[in-house]
Amino acid sequence: MGASNLHTPFSTPALKVCGMRDPENIRAVAAIKPNYMGFIFWEPSKRFIQNPIPEIDPNVQKIGVFVKATPNFILKTIQENDLQGVQLHGGETTQDCKVLRDALDKEVGLSKPSLVIIKAFSVADQFDFSSLAAYEAYCDYFLFDTKGKLPGGNGYTFSWKLLSAYPSNTPYFLSGGIGLRQTDALAEFLESDAAKMCAVIDVNSTFEEEDYTKNYKDLELFNTALKKRFLPLKNTL
Repeated sequence: MGASNLHTPFSTPALKVCGMRDPENIRAVAAIKPNYMGFIFWEPSKRFIQNPIPEIDPNVQKIGVFVKATPNFILKTIQENDLQGVQLHGGETTQDCKVLRDALDKEVGLSKPSLVIIKAFSVADQFDFSSLAAYEAYCDYFLFDTKGKLPGGNGYTFSWKLLSAYPSNTPYFLSGGIGLRQTDALAEFLESDAAKMCAVIDVNSTFEEEDYTKNYKDLELFNTALKKRFLPLKNTL
Protein backbone atom coordinates (compact mmCIF):
# COMPACT_ATOMS: atom_id res chain seq x y z
CA MET A 1 0.00 0.00 0.00
CA GLY A 2 0.94 3.64 0.08
CA ALA A 3 2.86 6.08 2.19
CA SER A 4 2.98 6.01 5.97
CA ASN A 5 1.71 9.60 6.29
CA LEU A 6 -1.81 8.79 5.17
CA HIS A 7 -4.56 10.94 6.57
CA THR A 8 -6.89 8.78 8.59
CA PRO A 9 -10.53 9.10 9.60
CA PHE A 10 -11.87 9.59 13.12
CA SER A 11 -10.36 13.07 13.25
CA THR A 12 -10.85 16.38 11.47
CA PRO A 13 -10.62 15.71 7.72
CA ALA A 14 -7.76 17.07 5.68
CA LEU A 15 -8.25 19.45 2.74
CA LYS A 16 -7.47 18.85 -0.93
CA VAL A 17 -7.75 21.65 -3.49
CA CYS A 18 -8.02 20.16 -6.97
CA GLY A 19 -7.82 21.50 -10.50
CA MET A 20 -4.84 23.79 -9.98
CA ARG A 21 -3.11 25.01 -13.14
CA ASP A 22 -1.85 28.63 -12.96
CA PRO A 23 1.65 28.92 -11.39
CA GLU A 24 0.94 32.14 -9.49
CA ASN A 25 -2.40 30.82 -8.24
CA ILE A 26 -0.76 27.55 -7.22
CA ARG A 27 1.70 29.45 -5.03
CA ALA A 28 -1.07 31.57 -3.49
CA VAL A 29 -3.22 28.55 -2.63
CA ALA A 30 -0.22 26.57 -1.36
CA ALA A 31 0.44 29.39 1.11
CA ILE A 32 -2.90 28.53 2.75
CA LYS A 33 -1.37 25.09 3.43
CA PRO A 34 -4.02 22.66 2.26
CA ASN A 35 -2.91 19.09 2.88
CA TYR A 36 -3.16 18.19 -0.78
CA MET A 37 -3.26 19.94 -4.14
CA GLY A 38 -4.56 18.18 -7.23
CA PHE A 39 -3.17 18.67 -10.74
CA ILE A 40 -5.09 17.33 -13.73
CA PHE A 41 -3.04 15.57 -16.40
CA TRP A 42 -5.93 14.94 -18.80
CA GLU A 43 -5.78 17.24 -21.80
CA PRO A 44 -9.54 17.57 -22.51
CA SER A 45 -10.03 19.16 -19.08
CA LYS A 46 -10.32 22.94 -18.84
CA ARG A 47 -8.15 22.56 -15.74
CA PHE A 48 -5.38 20.66 -17.55
CA ILE A 49 -2.03 21.84 -16.23
CA GLN A 50 0.27 22.81 -19.08
CA ASN A 51 3.06 24.56 -17.15
CA PRO A 52 5.52 22.89 -14.78
CA ILE A 53 4.29 22.80 -11.19
CA PRO A 54 6.16 25.53 -9.29
CA GLU A 55 8.03 24.75 -6.10
CA ILE A 56 5.66 24.77 -3.13
CA ASP A 57 5.71 23.91 0.58
CA PRO A 58 6.82 20.24 0.79
CA ASN A 59 4.12 19.62 3.39
CA VAL A 60 1.51 20.16 0.68
CA GLN A 61 1.26 16.82 -1.09
CA LYS A 62 0.94 16.96 -4.86
CA ILE A 63 -1.62 14.60 -6.37
CA GLY A 64 -1.76 13.87 -10.09
CA VAL A 65 -5.25 13.30 -11.50
CA PHE A 66 -5.42 10.90 -14.46
CA VAL A 67 -8.20 9.67 -16.73
CA LYS A 68 -7.63 6.38 -18.59
CA ALA A 69 -3.87 6.93 -18.58
CA THR A 70 -1.25 4.22 -19.13
CA PRO A 71 1.08 3.21 -16.27
CA ASN A 72 4.05 4.47 -18.28
CA PHE A 73 2.48 7.91 -18.70
CA ILE A 74 1.61 8.05 -15.00
CA LEU A 75 5.13 7.04 -13.93
CA LYS A 76 6.70 9.60 -16.27
CA THR A 77 4.41 12.33 -14.94
CA ILE A 78 5.20 11.40 -11.34
CA GLN A 79 8.92 11.68 -11.99
CA GLU A 80 8.67 14.96 -13.89
CA ASN A 81 6.49 16.62 -11.25
CA ASP A 82 7.63 14.93 -8.02
CA LEU A 83 4.10 13.78 -7.22
CA GLN A 84 3.22 12.12 -3.92
CA GLY A 85 0.04 10.46 -5.10
CA VAL A 86 -2.12 9.41 -8.02
CA GLN A 87 -5.87 9.89 -8.42
CA LEU A 88 -7.55 7.61 -10.96
CA HIS A 89 -10.69 9.18 -12.37
CA GLY A 90 -11.40 7.18 -15.53
CA GLY A 91 -13.32 4.01 -14.72
CA GLU A 92 -10.20 1.97 -14.02
CA THR A 93 -10.66 -1.73 -13.24
CA THR A 94 -9.16 -3.59 -10.31
CA GLN A 95 -6.60 -5.05 -12.71
CA ASP A 96 -5.64 -1.53 -13.82
CA CYS A 97 -5.11 -0.58 -10.18
CA LYS A 98 -3.06 -3.71 -9.50
CA VAL A 99 -0.79 -3.07 -12.48
CA LEU A 100 -0.25 0.52 -11.37
CA ARG A 101 0.32 -0.45 -7.73
CA ASP A 102 2.96 -2.98 -8.77
CA ALA A 103 4.60 -0.45 -11.10
CA LEU A 104 4.67 2.25 -8.43
CA ASP A 105 6.10 -0.06 -5.79
CA LYS A 106 8.77 -1.31 -8.19
CA GLU A 107 9.70 2.19 -9.33
CA VAL A 108 9.86 3.73 -5.88
CA GLY A 109 11.47 0.72 -4.24
CA LEU A 110 13.07 1.41 -0.88
CA SER A 111 14.15 4.97 -1.67
CA LYS A 112 11.06 6.59 -0.16
CA PRO A 113 7.53 5.64 0.97
CA SER A 114 5.32 4.33 -1.80
CA LEU A 115 3.00 6.78 -3.51
CA VAL A 116 -0.68 6.71 -2.63
CA ILE A 117 -3.37 5.61 -5.05
CA ILE A 118 -6.77 7.29 -4.82
CA LYS A 119 -9.53 5.61 -6.83
CA ALA A 120 -12.45 7.87 -7.71
CA PHE A 121 -16.03 6.68 -8.11
CA SER A 122 -19.01 8.59 -9.48
CA VAL A 123 -22.11 8.61 -7.30
CA ALA A 124 -25.67 9.20 -8.52
CA ASP A 125 -28.89 8.50 -6.62
CA GLN A 126 -27.59 5.08 -5.60
CA PHE A 127 -24.21 3.38 -5.33
CA ASP A 128 -23.20 -0.28 -5.06
CA PHE A 129 -20.63 -0.21 -2.26
CA SER A 130 -20.00 -3.94 -2.64
CA SER A 131 -18.05 -3.10 -5.80
CA LEU A 132 -15.31 -1.50 -3.71
CA ALA A 133 -14.04 -4.66 -2.02
CA ALA A 134 -11.96 -5.79 -4.99
CA TYR A 135 -10.10 -2.46 -5.05
CA GLU A 136 -9.09 -2.41 -1.39
CA ALA A 137 -5.82 -4.32 -1.87
CA TYR A 138 -4.47 -1.77 -4.34
CA CYS A 139 -5.88 1.60 -3.28
CA ASP A 140 -5.05 3.72 -0.24
CA TYR A 141 -8.14 5.88 -0.55
CA PHE A 142 -11.42 5.95 -2.39
CA LEU A 143 -12.94 9.20 -3.61
CA PHE A 144 -16.65 9.81 -4.06
CA ASP A 145 -17.66 12.48 -6.56
CA THR A 146 -20.99 13.43 -8.10
CA LYS A 147 -21.78 11.65 -11.35
CA GLY A 148 -21.98 14.11 -14.24
CA LYS A 149 -20.97 14.80 -17.82
CA LEU A 150 -17.30 15.17 -16.90
CA PRO A 151 -15.03 12.82 -14.91
CA GLY A 152 -14.94 15.47 -12.18
CA GLY A 153 -15.45 19.15 -11.39
CA ASN A 154 -19.14 19.15 -12.30
CA GLY A 155 -19.96 21.53 -9.46
CA TYR A 156 -22.80 19.87 -7.58
CA THR A 157 -23.17 17.50 -4.66
CA PHE A 158 -24.67 14.06 -4.17
CA SER A 159 -26.60 12.87 -1.12
CA TRP A 160 -23.97 12.24 1.55
CA LYS A 161 -26.49 10.13 3.46
CA LEU A 162 -25.63 7.33 1.03
CA LEU A 163 -22.27 7.06 2.80
CA SER A 164 -23.99 5.82 5.96
CA ALA A 165 -23.94 2.44 4.18
CA TYR A 166 -20.18 2.61 3.51
CA PRO A 167 -18.84 -0.82 4.50
CA SER A 168 -15.09 -0.44 3.91
CA ASN A 169 -12.16 0.28 6.20
CA THR A 170 -10.47 2.21 3.40
CA PRO A 171 -10.61 5.95 4.18
CA TYR A 172 -12.23 8.15 1.56
CA PHE A 173 -12.20 11.63 0.05
CA LEU A 174 -15.53 13.46 -0.12
CA SER A 175 -15.86 15.47 -3.34
CA GLY A 176 -18.46 17.03 -5.60
CA GLY A 177 -19.56 20.68 -5.52
CA ILE A 178 -18.34 21.37 -1.98
CA GLY A 179 -17.95 25.01 -1.00
CA LEU A 180 -18.78 27.68 1.55
CA ARG A 181 -22.51 27.19 1.00
CA GLN A 182 -22.21 23.67 2.41
CA THR A 183 -20.91 24.80 5.81
CA ASP A 184 -24.04 23.82 7.74
CA ALA A 185 -24.39 20.54 5.86
CA LEU A 186 -20.72 19.69 6.41
CA ALA A 187 -20.95 20.42 10.13
CA GLU A 188 -23.87 18.01 10.36
CA PHE A 189 -22.22 15.42 8.12
CA LEU A 190 -18.97 15.34 10.11
CA GLU A 191 -20.92 14.53 13.27
CA SER A 192 -22.70 11.61 11.59
CA ASP A 193 -21.78 7.94 11.24
CA ALA A 194 -21.60 8.47 7.48
CA ALA A 195 -18.40 10.48 7.99
CA LYS A 196 -16.56 7.99 10.17
CA MET A 197 -14.20 6.98 7.33
CA CYS A 198 -14.01 10.43 5.72
CA ALA A 199 -10.35 11.46 5.74
CA VAL A 200 -10.26 14.32 3.23
CA ILE A 201 -12.61 17.01 1.90
CA ASP A 202 -11.89 17.66 -1.79
CA VAL A 203 -12.86 21.02 -3.31
CA ASN A 204 -12.57 22.39 -6.83
CA SER A 205 -15.03 24.26 -9.04
CA THR A 206 -17.04 26.11 -6.37
CA PHE A 207 -13.95 28.16 -5.48
CA GLU A 208 -13.13 29.10 -9.07
CA GLU A 209 -13.06 32.43 -10.83
CA GLU A 210 -13.99 32.75 -14.51
CA ASP A 211 -10.42 31.96 -15.58
CA TYR A 212 -10.41 28.71 -13.54
CA THR A 213 -8.05 30.10 -10.91
CA LYS A 214 -9.08 29.52 -7.31
CA ASN A 215 -10.25 32.26 -4.95
CA TYR A 216 -7.60 31.79 -2.28
CA LYS A 217 -9.33 34.10 0.21
CA ASP A 218 -12.46 31.95 0.17
CA LEU A 219 -10.28 28.83 0.38
CA GLU A 220 -8.51 30.23 3.41
CA LEU A 221 -11.85 30.87 5.11
CA PHE A 222 -13.00 27.35 4.23
CA ASN A 223 -9.77 25.78 5.49
CA THR A 224 -10.03 27.64 8.78
CA ALA A 225 -13.61 26.47 9.20
CA LEU A 226 -12.71 22.89 8.30
CA LYS A 227 -10.02 22.74 10.97
CA LYS A 228 -12.77 23.59 13.47
CA ARG A 229 -15.12 21.05 11.88
CA PHE A 230 -17.29 24.00 10.76
CA LEU A 231 -19.06 24.11 14.11
CA PRO A 232 -17.89 27.55 15.39
CA LEU A 233 -18.69 29.17 12.04
CA LYS A 234 -21.96 27.40 11.42
CA ASN A 235 -24.62 29.82 10.16
CA THR A 236 -22.08 32.66 9.87
CA LEU A 237 -20.66 32.14 6.37
